[in-house]
Amino acid sequence: MKRPRKTPSLQHSHAMRFGAEYHAGTTRFRLWAPACASVTLRLDGEPDRPMQPQPGGWFATERACRPGARYRFVLPDGLAIPDPASRAQSGGLHGWSVVVDPHAYRWQHAAAARPWHEAVIWEAHAGLLGGFDGLRARLPELAALGITAIELMPIAAFPGARNWGYDGALAFAPAEAYGPPASLKALIDAAHGLGLAMLLDVVYNHFGPDGNYLHRTAPQFFTHDRKTAWGDALDFTRPEVAEFFTQNALYWLNEYRFDGLRLDAVQAILPPPALPALGRAIRAGVGRPVQLILENERNQAELLGGHPFTAQWNDDLHHCLHVLLTGETEAYYADYAEAPAERLARCLREGFAYQGEMSVNLGHRRGTPSGQLPPTAFVSFTQNHDHVGNRAMGERLLSLAEPEAVRAAMALVLLCPQIPMLFMGEEIGSRSPFLFFTDHPPELAEAVRRGRRAEFARFAAFADPSRRASIPDPNAESTFTASIPAPAADGFDWPGFIRTLLAARAAHIAPHLPGSHAIAAAALGPAAVAACWQLGDGSTLHLACNLGPVTLPWQPPPGVTPIAATSGAAAGSLPARTTLAWRRSP
Repeated sequence: MKRPRKTPSLQHSHAMRFGAEYHAGTTRFRLWAPACASVTLRLDGEPDRPMQPQPGGWFATERACRPGARYRFVLPDGLAIPDPASRAQSGGLHGWSVVVDPHAYRWQHAAAARPWHEAVIWEAHAGLLGGFDGLRARLPELAALGITAIELMPIAAFPGARNWGYDGALAFAPAEAYGPPASLKALIDAAHGLGLAMLLDVVYNHFGPDGNYLHRTAPQFFTHDRKTAWGDALDFTRPEVAEFFTQNALYWLNEYRFDGLRLDAVQAILPPPALPALGRAIRAGVGRPVQLILENERNQAELLGGHPFTAQWNDDLHHCLHVLLTGETEAYYADYAEAPAERLARCLREGFAYQGEMSVNLGHRRGTPSGQLPPTAFVSFTQNHDHVGNRAMGERLLSLAEPEAVRAAMALVLLCPQIPMLFMGEEIGSRSPFLFFTDHPPELAEAVRRGRRAEFARFAAFADPSRRASIPDPNAESTFTASIPAPAADGFDWPGFIRTLLAARAAHIAPHLPGSHAIAAAALGPAAVAACWQLGDGSTLHLACNLGPVTLPWQPPPGVTPIAATSGAAAGSLPARTTLAWRRSP
C-alpha cells in the first residue's frame, strides 16, 4: 500500500454551537446553561463581562482575544467553571479553559484511508507511553511490526495526571498531562505519514465523578427515569445532549482527523434507539470513510457491518480463550465455563457465542443472531485494558497461563479473519501488570480505594480482608509506574513472533477478506478447535488450535499450503499448545 501524499497546506477545523470558536482575532463563546438565570464570561486578566441570553437556555458573547487566552464561565452564585466544551485546559479540570485556533496546526500528511480489512489494531494508554510525544516516537517500530492502526484509550481531560480515561469530564479537551492539542495532531499526522490509522476510544455513557459541572448549568443532560452503572443516564432524547456528543465525535474525526472511534459500553446509551441515531448522525457529518466500533454487552448484531457501526469488540471470543487458558470461571467467565471449546468454535464460525441464550452472569438473555455478518464485523483479542486492568492485581495472561499456550491463542487471533487487536506490551511479551490507577483528591481517592477493594470481596481469592488489603492503591503513583510495559526477560523473541504472524496475515489473509465467510468450525477436544473460511478470492483458510497440554490426532485438509505455525507438527497430529494455519488456492 502506498503512503499518503504530503499535503502541507491542508488544514481542518470543526465548527459547532458549543464552546469557544476562534476566527481572525475574535472568539465567540457559547454555553448551554438552562438552569442559570445569567452567566458571566471571565477572561484571565480582564474585567468580567455578562453573556447575552439566547432562546433555549443558551448564553453567548464575542470578545477580541487571541489563541492561548484563558477563560471561565461564572455562574450567578459566583462559582467559576471551565467550559464543558473546552478545547484545552490550563491547570486541570477545575482550572482555566483555553482558546484554541483550530487552523494553527499545519498538516503534513493526508489521512491514512486504510481499508478496514487491513486493520491490525494496537490498543494503547498514552500516559504510560510518555504522552503524545512519547507515543509518536514509538510509531516507526509499530509500523515495522505489522501494526496498521493505533487505538488510544480515552484522552478527554480527567482529574489529576493519571487515569485510565473513563473518568473524563471535559469531552473536547485532550488531557493536559499527555500534551497540548498540537502534540496530539502531530501524533496523528506522523501516524498517517507511516500509513497507520488512528482510532480513539470515546465515552458517551457518563461523565467522571470530578470536574463535571453540568448538574449546575444543565441538569437536563441527565434523566432520573433511566439508570446505568454510573447513575442517572444521559438524556439522549434531548436534542442538545444528542448534538453535544455528535459534535464531539465529529470534532475528533474532522478537526483531529482520527480515522475512527471506539464507543465505550454503549448498552448505557439510553434509550436504545439513541445509539443507531448517533451512529447515523456521525456518518452523515464526515466526508470520508471512518470506522465506528462498539463495546456492547447486548451483542446487537443488527447494528454492525456498517449499518451504522463497523464492528464490535468480541468479548465472547476473549472470554472463551481466557477460560481455556486459565481455568478461571468466576464473574462473567461463568457464562463460558461449560464447553468453552464449543463456544470458541461458534465465535469463529458466527461471531458471537451468545446470540439470544440466557446469561448466567447477567440473569437475562443476551445477543441476537450474528452468523450473517462478515468476520470483519468483529474485533478479536486475547487481552485488552478491561480484562487485564479490571483484575485486582492487573495480571496479564503470561502471568496466568503457559507461554506456549498464550502464543497459540495469540496466533489464533492474529490469523483468523476477524480483525485482530493487541494490547500494548503483548508485542514484547510484557509481564508488567496493567493496574487500575487514578489521581483523585483525598476524599474521592479514599472512596475509590475502599470501593475497589470491596468490589473483589465476592471473589474467592480475596474473601480474606487481609488479602483485599494487598490490592494496589489506585491513587498511588507507584500503581501507575508499575503499569508501564517492560519487555519480557524470558529470552523469547516476542517482536519477531508477532512480526512473522502479521507478515503471514498481510500476505495470505488480509487482502482476501472482503467477501469472506465461515464454512465450518468445531471443537476437536476440550481445549482445541478447527475452523475454515472461504476468502473473497475463492481460496480457503484453515486454522487448527490446541490450547491444551495433550497432543491430538489431526490430519490437515488435502491440497493445502502451510502459511504459519507456532510449533512444528508431526504427520497426523496437532501438538499441544500449538496453532497451525493453511491456505488452499482457489
